Amino acid sequence: MTRSLNVAIVGATGMVGRELLKVLEERRFPVGGLRLLASARSAGSSMRFRGQDYAVEETTPRSFAGADLVFISVSSQVSRELVPLAAQAGAVVIDDSKAWRLEPHVPLVVPEVNAEALAGHRGIIATPNCEVVPLVLCLWPLHRLDPVRRIVVDTYQSVSGTGWAAVEELKEQTRAALEGRESPPQVYPHPIAFNVIPHVEPFGEDGYTREETTIVHETRKIMGEPELAISATCVRVPVMVGHSLAVHVEFERPFDPHRAREVLGEAPGVKVVDDPARAVYPTPLQAAGDDLCLVGRIRRDASCERGLALWIACDNLRKGAAVNLVQIAEELLARKLM
Repeated sequence: MTRSLNVAIVGATGMVGRELLKVLEERRFPVGGLRLLASARSAGSSMRFRGQDYAVEETTPRSFAGADLVFISVSSQVSRELVPLAAQAGAVVIDDSKAWRLEPHVPLVVPEVNAEALAGHRGIIATPNCEVVPLVLCLWPLHRLDPVRRIVVDTYQSVSGTGWAAVEELKEQTRAALEGRESPPQVYPHPIAFNVIPHVEPFGEDGYTREETTIVHETRKIMGEPELAISATCVRVPVMVGHSLAVHVEFERPFDPHRAREVLGEAPGVKVVDDPARAVYPTPLQAAGDDLCLVGRIRRDASCERGLALWIACDNLRKGAAVNLVQIAEELLARKLM
């Protein structure tokens, strides 16, 4: 019988934190004690879990005493401060920020792909970027049969990936546009309503954004292919929840699309949604609330004889973040690595 754990959630009032609380309840994770932690601004509010109200507390260095498991979903800067404190207090920490993902000693895990990486953890585990999760979920089962040699991926990312303020900005700008008013952007550099913005995170000197570079390095780490050729373009779109990806992938040998559908249809964490003649293909609206990664429009890449083209949609708050966090914890328990 699995023992109950004392669990702390840092960033509990954020979009991922709220989703995480729901996922823990839905999946009947063995939570014994629960501490909900956030900034001083959110302290004093309450959140409900399993029919009981829990007060949100301000996060301090003493917040982790007695915790077995700590989920952290905050900015990278704050994560750098808090994760070591939680680990030093004796907890296993699963972090959702960019801060630890590329550290050599920190496993970066999507359980359906590389759960074995958990065996070497030193108390800190990272979950990947919310576009990397669906990308590797769909490519890994194909890669095992026919090695991937090159990936070109364009992401269409919802505003919930930025947080509450971005969601409210999209709502207000949409209302304003329909009423003939102006609503100047605050979160993004341009209006997001009725627009797309090819600018997710700051630009580097090479012309790629930090988000695009993140996709390259995290995908290589999870797939164990440090030299894998990858190019990414990340675009913010006026969608509330759900990221989409257009993927062009080149293999070592030609990969038949029908075979790819069969393989993906049997892959854990993936659902094939692919009948374009009947307008059946993944959309972010369809993916929202689903814990599976949806893939469709599986076809030959007309520009490459060894290539396939795919279209993917995934709920960025659930499998892109909260569900993957909980699945990592479940895997730790199953492998007796707590």
